[in-house]
Amino acid sequence: MLSAHMIFSTKYRRPILDSEIRPNLYAYMAGILRNLECQSITIGGTEDHVHIACNLTKKHAPMKVLEVVKKDSSKWIKTQAQKFDDFHWQDGYGLFSVSPSHLPALRNYVLNQEEHHKTETFEEEFLRILKKYGMTYDERYLWD
Repeated sequence: MLSAHMIFSTKYRRPILDSEIRPNLYAYMAGILRNLECQSITIGGTEDHVHIACNLTKKHAPMKVLEVVKKDSSKWIKTQAQKFDDFHWQDGYGLFSVSPSHLPALRNYVLNQEEHHKTETFEEEFLRILKKYGMTYDERYLWD
């Protein structure tokens, strides 16, 4: 299995994922991963984005797993309350492989998103992570 860190935000980073919906959303996402024969390690985030630490199966391309998680969770959240009727995830995402030895630190990082984002915005965080992994990017295409 490949250990991975997935990151994506709500469309335009709309702060709609309140503390009431997030635990159910994360549980639903874990179920999607399980159905894809992937193992959720932990899922967390804030009002405007999600981090997923997981082990990916070799049966599906990582990009396909991420696509299904976003598509199916978007459909699910729209059924939860009227305020979610026009809910969408951003088109883009971050998908990074993670060394198994770094999973404990990643798990802690994902679980402490609320505290972390008191001092750093999602945009700052995402750019920092892209730079950490040495990714080239064009900022015109990061924010939708």
